[in-house]
Amino acid sequence: MSIMKRLVRFRDRLRRDGFTLMELLIVIAIIGIIIAVSAASYSTVQKRSRDSRRQGDLKAFQNALEQYYSANSASYPAGGYPNNGALQPTYLPNGAPLDPKSSCKYKDVTWTTSAYTVCADLESDGTFICTPTTCDTCAPQQDYCVSSLQ
Repeated sequence: MSIMKRLVRFRDRLRRDGFTLMELLIVIAIIGIIIAVSAASYSTVQKRSRDSRRQGDLKAFQNALEQYYSANSASYPAGGYPNNGALQPTYLPNGAPLDPKSSCKYKDVTWTTSAYTVCADLESDGTFICTPTTCDTCAPQQDYCVSSLQ
């Protein structure tokens, strides 16, 4: 029997028999599991990415403050975070960094002309509490902080 005749018989059998309900349910269940796993992984990756950006933002801000300190008679700018007037455009050309999720400014825990500590709340630990409506009142859990090096 030729291959063409076998293919025709197979096609005819599929048209006649089709898929059973059980086969369809199994395929739908497998697709659902794949979608659930993918969504959870994607969410975790997004949180890690925003946390990395927070850490990078604070390190860049720390570098800008240390450069300011070296150039200005061993003194940090007065006024607290984000003292844009003293740091822009020389030390922070794009302005003070903001949280990537809530667009709130990072919180300064301590700030004087001789020392500072600026903190960010990280999402990966599950306690992220800052939202755009609570920018001024939310206090970070201080999961990641940078402070004066001098």
